[in-house]
Amino acid sequence: MGILVTTGTMLQCSFGVAPSSLNVLPTPCVMSGAPAATIMDNAPMVNVMPFGMCNCPANPEVAAATAAALGVLTPMPCVPATAAPWAPGSPTVLVGGQPALQNSSKLMCNWGGVIQIVAPAQFTTMVP
Repeated sequence: MGILVTTGTMLQCSFGVAPSSLNVLPTPCVMSGAPAATIMDNAPMVNVMPFGMCNCPANPEVAAATAAALGVLTPMPCVPATAAPWAPGSPTVLVGGQPALQNSSKLMCNWGGVIQIVAPAQFTTMVP
């Protein structure tokens, strides 16, 4: 069983240098101490905030800065590019008609990073 993810959960990107927190809008109105997240809480700069600096060479800004530095990897500010939903969600628990987000879910960034949950904001509500 996984832990239900809520707003305030700490996230980390494999190419980011700093953690970030998940922001869940209270639209589905399911509370577990804080608004519960779904697999569709993946909007950049709304739900998923920047991770400091980005080290991914596939990121166009990092690639341009690296080329300008004659091939020396040059990190640039992170701007998440998350088009696909979190996967996998809870197969049996729905929040506002969408699968609930659990702590084993991952989110792919278009630049190649994998965003994962490192510290849920609550530990009492479990989802199968």
